[in-house]
Amino acid sequence: MATVTASAPQATLPGFLKRPVVRKLLLLALVAAILVPLANARWASGTWPDALTVDVSQPLTDTSTWIIDNRDSHPLFLYFFGHISNAVVLSVRAVYLVLLAAGWAGVTAAASLIAWRVAGWRLAAGTGVAFLACGFLGMWIPTMQTLALMAVAVLASVVVGMLLGLAAGLSDRMDRMLRPVLDTMQVLPAYAYLLPVVLVFGMGVPAAVLATVVYAAPPMARLTALGLRGADKEVLEAVESLGTTARQRLLTARIPLARKELLLGLNQTIMMALSMAVIASVIGAGGLGDRVYQALATVDVGAALAAGIPIVLLAVVLDRVTGAAGERLGDEPQPNGRARWLYALIATVATAVAARLSGRLDWPDAWTLNIAEPVNRAVGWMTDHLYSGVPVIGGTADWAAHFTTWILNPLRDGLQWLPWWSLLLIVATLAWLIGTWRTALTAVLAMAAIGVLGVWNPSLDTLSQVLAAVAVTLVLGFAIGIAAARSDRVERLLRPVLDVFQTMPQFVYLIPVVALFGVGRAPAVAAAVVYALPAVVRITTQGLRQVDPAALESSRSLGATPAQQLRQVQLPLARPALLLAVNQGVVLVLAVVIIGGLVGGGALGYDVVFGLAQGDLATGLVAGAAIVCLGLMLDRVTQPTERRAKKGV
Repeated sequence: MATVTASAPQATLPGFLKRPVVRKLLLLALVAAILVPLANARWASGTWPDALTVDVSQPLTDTSTWIIDNRDSHPLFLYFFGHISNAVVLSVRAVYLVLLAAGWAGVTAAASLIAWRVAGWRLAAGTGVAFLACGFLGMWIPTMQTLALMAVAVLASVVVGMLLGLAAGLSDRMDRMLRPVLDTMQVLPAYAYLLPVVLVFGMGVPAAVLATVVYAAPPMARLTALGLRGADKEVLEAVESLGTTARQRLLTARIPLARKELLLGLNQTIMMALSMAVIASVIGAGGLGDRVYQALATVDVGAALAAGIPIVLLAVVLDRVTGAAGERLGDEPQPNGRARWLYALIATVATAVAARLSGRLDWPDAWTLNIAEPVNRAVGWMTDHLYSGVPVIGGTADWAAHFTTWILNPLRDGLQWLPWWSLLLIVATLAWLIGTWRTALTAVLAMAAIGVLGVWNPSLDTLSQVLAAVAVTLVLGFAIGIAAARSDRVERLLRPVLDVFQTMPQFVYLIPVVALFGVGRAPAVAAAVVYALPAVVRITTQGLRQVDPAALESSRSLGATPAQQLRQVQLPLARPALLLAVNQGVVLVLAVVIIGGLVGGGALGYDVVFGLAQGDLATGLVAGAAIVCLGLMLDRVTQPTERRAKKGV
């Protein structure tokens, strides 16, 4: 009887009111009808009121001044941060000297033999070609500098990430405490990490390594915790029944069962560390990133490409080797495996010794190819013939100007014209419709924090660029993803292109767009689109291909055309994957739009760049905090909660 009574009011509701989305909209409309007149009467202007702003510039300026004044004398810096800095410098220098002592032949042989033992002869050959290409492009020494920094940064990131992952994987309380911290670190763009680290450690290698560790450790922590929490319960119970201690269960069961997740974490950490090592060139990291940054400052596309190609090759090789190692976990050990490793080690040492005895440690200058000059000639031709004056379609500069005038400016002006409380209401509506009231509250508080920090208008300028870039990314990404999902040939053709684009660090994208589009907000948007597009295409393709074949066969038997199958079966069933594509597109676009401050993107990106260049903690840190809030809000309004995703609401 109780069940019938409880469901009776629900049964008497009209059909459209039984839908949760409709009930939420009606409740929001009621709240808006009450609050909007009150808010409009109190705050009629669109911008965030000064009375609700908290000025944090003076405390941050005082903190920055104290750090600078005491960096060379205070015991905290002398006996703690100073020792960390010295340890980092010594470690990077030691790895670099080992690489130089091995010579180009020894390093190439070692990398190829490791790839051969891990992934087979094809990847070994590709690895050898990749390292030789670094030498042929005249980038051997910068490549070794980047590898040395990478080796130390990845090792430190893995150690820190595994310790955090162990804590989160073994303790529910630590998992709850670390989750918001890791969420914040994931949303915060890489460029925003640099300023606080530079203030403490100054410009140079220590700051670059530590910024890289902060950026690259979270994926290792997340995947370590995931692997430990996902361990087979039956296996753990069986091990516990044998009377083992918690430490023995961890070492003999949990960690071995989480090997695949640990290797995936290592793979992601390496990719993010390489990306950050390039960005950290602006604070003195040196290596390939420094060459790219110098080329960006002078818009030298040829020099940028000569340094960018080795970065891409390193990323592809490291990605393939660690990925192959993860796939081979659990396979039966090959016969004579240890003997082969020994032979490989002897061959590597013999190659390095032979190179040293023959005086061929350094890459010969005669074997260097200068691609900068022909590339710059080609870019010059493109600039002369494509930049402007192209009949009918116009040049790339015209496209950038039209995109700014017709899309970016109206979008920015419209967002800044809207009353601030109406934007909060829109954010709450979107977040609640796609999630829960907690999701809506988090999104609204994140957006309100931007106003409290006093950067409302610059944040809306950045938001307009993000929204425009996301719209273009999703249109192109969904179209290409659908084409790849429906054709194996298209997917095969796209795979190497997407691999290259996905492994290329963020910094490298700025060079060609500046050459083609000039400086301004449009080039920042174009670079963000190119950077985010591969992830959207891959997720869309995978989601559509994983649709239940039985559902497709059933629709086909009813006479549905391919277009009808796509609209009525594949797209609805792939909705979680499509929403994930939207979410990842937003996060990746935001990361590059911020870096676009280097090429005239303005707004929060400019504030971060200015703060880093001038050592202005107040400007840079406030902008970085606003970026975190903006990213958190966008994440909440584009990613449904797990409970709602399962219900399909």
